[in-house]
Amino acid sequence: MPIGWRAAMTTALYGDQGFFVDGAGPAAHFRTSAHAVPVLGDALLRMLDRLDAALGRPDPLDVVDVGAGRGELLDTLSRLAPPALAARLRLTAVELAPRPELLPGTIGWRADLPERTVGLLVATEWLDNVPLDVAEPGPAGWRRVLVDPATGTESPGGPLDPAETDWLARWWPTEPHPSGRVEIGLTRDTAWATAVGSLHRGLALAVDYGHLRNTRPRYGTLTGFRAGRQVDPVPDGSRDLTAHVAVDSVAAAGTAVAGLPYTLVDQRTALRALGADGRRPALTLASTDPAGYVRALARASTAAELTDPAGLGGHWWLFQPVGLDFRPLDEPG
Repeated sequence: MPIGWRAAMTTALYGDQGFFVDGAGPAAHFRTSAHAVPVLGDALLRMLDRLDAALGRPDPLDVVDVGAGRGELLDTLSRLAPPALAARLRLTAVELAPRPELLPGTIGWRADLPERTVGLLVATEWLDNVPLDVAEPGPAGWRRVLVDPATGTESPGGPLDPAETDWLARWWPTEPHPSGRVEIGLTRDTAWATAVGSLHRGLALAVDYGHLRNTRPRYGTLTGFRAGRQVDPVPDGSRDLTAHVAVDSVAAAGTAVAGLPYTLVDQRTALRALGADGRRPALTLASTDPAGYVRALARASTAAELTDPAGLGGHWWLFQPVGLDFRPLDEPG
């Protein structure tokens, strides 16, 4: 029976047999910035040190990873953090999948957001997997798109709710003639606002691919990924289902909760400001320290991947301070 895309995505991704709950986890199917470690971990630790100082070096200092996958990023931070910082870190993964057996015991694991945390909340490619509905224009205005979960076959549904049409009017303009296909990002706004609201003091950081109001894609971006390949978005639980994030809408929702301005930059700008350098090491290092040269070359390769504007470097970094005036980057761009 056809249902709305939001309901279909919810079951396909987060149901008992859902893509993110069952099986080997997302790293077996695609690569995200959180999997490019330790380069990302080093960059986040540089920023975390500045945030820690701005917060007055609290004990504990929270790092909450929303949509943590199998805990790869937190595991990296726990291993790379200097001993004085590591002794105060309280690392918490928020994820619906079962806790991985080999995850260090120092990393907490829970299905919901902790409350009133002090520190850093990070969401790396989480919002693009927050289920949403899809709409297309009909004779009487926007109508919901329905989908058969078993086959991916779509059919027209009923009209949208007033809140959804209001969101489209503000954030996904199609005037003067509605056409194409739209993805209603209201659920992502709510999810981000809730995440920001869980912080007492600190910084919320979302890293994701997305678009702005004046560059919305005419036919949307909903697609699937499985085993490293882009595939049709069939909501049967066998694949990732993802759609780009309306990052300006999400940003506005977060700042409305925090009451402080946000910073929005691309990943290339953010990582370069945090010291990630994709340049090859000097060849002279190969003769004096061959092993060090190989390590430096590997790190440079990963940094180049993360800052490539045609790939991961084109992701957005959305910084939302909470309870303090904090500039996350030396050069916000």
